[in-house]
Amino acid sequence: MKQYFVYILASEKSDTIYIGVTSNLVKRVFEHKNNLVDSFTKKYKIHNLVYFETTPDINEALLREKRLKKWKRDWKIRLIEENNPTWKDLYDDII
Repeated sequence: MKQYFVYILASEKSDTIYIGVTSNLVKRVFEHKNNLVDSFTKKYKIHNLVYFETTPDINEALLREKRLKKWKRDWKIRLIEENNPTWKDLYDDII
Protein backbone atom coordinates (compact mmCIF):
# COMPACT_ATOMS: atom_id res chain seq x y z
CA MET A 1 0.00 0.00 0.00
CA LYS A 2 1.29 3.47 -0.90
CA GLN A 3 2.17 5.85 1.94
CA TYR A 4 2.20 9.64 1.88
CA PHE A 5 4.13 11.85 4.24
CA VAL A 6 3.42 15.29 5.62
CA TYR A 7 6.73 16.62 6.89
CA ILE A 8 8.28 19.63 8.55
CA LEU A 9 11.83 20.83 7.94
CA ALA A 10 13.60 23.46 10.04
CA SER A 11 16.77 25.46 9.62
CA GLU A 12 17.47 25.51 13.38
CA LYS A 13 15.46 25.05 16.56
CA SER A 14 12.46 27.39 16.48
CA ASP A 15 13.77 29.14 13.37
CA THR A 16 12.40 29.03 9.82
CA ILE A 17 10.21 26.01 9.07
CA TYR A 18 8.84 24.46 5.90
CA ILE A 19 5.88 22.08 5.54
CA GLY A 20 5.53 19.73 2.60
CA VAL A 21 3.97 16.49 1.38
CA THR A 22 5.52 13.63 -0.57
CA SER A 23 5.18 9.95 -1.36
CA ASN A 24 8.94 9.37 -0.96
CA LEU A 25 10.21 11.00 2.22
CA VAL A 26 13.81 9.81 1.98
CA LYS A 27 14.20 11.08 -1.58
CA ARG A 28 12.46 14.39 -0.93
CA VAL A 29 14.44 15.23 2.20
CA PHE A 30 17.66 14.26 0.37
CA GLU A 31 16.72 16.75 -2.34
CA HIS A 32 16.14 19.49 0.25
CA LYS A 33 19.36 18.71 2.12
CA ASN A 34 21.44 18.82 -1.05
CA ASN A 35 19.74 21.88 -2.59
CA LEU A 36 18.80 19.93 -5.70
CA VAL A 37 15.70 22.03 -6.29
CA ASP A 38 15.53 25.82 -6.37
CA SER A 39 13.08 26.39 -3.57
CA PHE A 40 12.28 28.12 -0.30
CA THR A 41 14.31 25.48 1.54
CA LYS A 42 17.39 26.17 -0.57
CA LYS A 43 17.11 29.94 -0.17
CA TYR A 44 16.74 29.77 3.62
CA LYS A 45 18.95 26.70 4.25
CA ILE A 46 16.13 24.62 5.71
CA HIS A 47 17.55 21.10 5.81
CA ASN A 48 16.60 19.35 9.07
CA LEU A 49 13.68 16.93 9.12
CA VAL A 50 12.10 17.59 12.52
CA TYR A 51 8.62 16.05 12.13
CA PHE A 52 6.65 13.79 9.84
CA GLU A 53 3.44 11.80 9.80
CA THR A 54 2.09 9.21 7.38
CA THR A 55 -1.22 8.37 5.77
CA PRO A 56 -2.27 6.01 2.97
CA ASP A 57 -4.59 8.68 1.53
CA ILE A 58 -3.10 11.41 -0.70
CA ASN A 59 -6.14 13.64 -0.21
CA GLU A 60 -5.80 13.37 3.56
CA ALA A 61 -2.10 14.23 3.28
CA LEU A 62 -2.77 17.29 1.13
CA LEU A 63 -5.54 18.46 3.46
CA ARG A 64 -3.30 18.00 6.51
CA GLU A 65 -0.49 19.96 4.81
CA LYS A 66 -2.86 22.84 4.04
CA ARG A 67 -4.20 22.87 7.60
CA LEU A 68 -0.72 22.84 9.15
CA LYS A 69 0.37 25.71 6.92
CA LYS A 70 -2.54 27.78 8.28
CA TRP A 71 -1.67 27.04 11.91
CA LYS A 72 -0.17 29.72 14.11
CA ARG A 73 3.60 29.42 14.45
CA ASP A 74 3.32 28.54 18.16
CA TRP A 75 1.06 25.59 17.32
CA LYS A 76 3.57 24.28 14.78
CA ILE A 77 6.40 24.57 17.28
CA ARG A 78 4.33 22.77 19.92
CA LEU A 79 3.59 19.93 17.45
CA ILE A 80 7.28 19.51 16.73
CA GLU A 81 8.33 19.69 20.37
CA GLU A 82 5.68 17.20 21.51
CA ASN A 83 7.16 14.65 19.11
CA ASN A 84 10.78 15.77 18.87
CA PRO A 85 11.67 17.92 21.92
CA THR A 86 15.32 18.37 20.93
CA TRP A 87 14.55 19.18 17.28
CA LYS A 88 16.80 16.28 16.26
CA ASP A 89 17.27 15.86 12.52
CA LEU A 90 15.26 12.67 11.87
CA TYR A 91 16.72 12.01 8.44
CA ASP A 92 19.21 9.40 9.67
CA ASP A 93 16.34 7.57 11.37
CA ILE A 94 14.42 7.14 8.11
CA ILE A 95 17.23 6.03 5.79
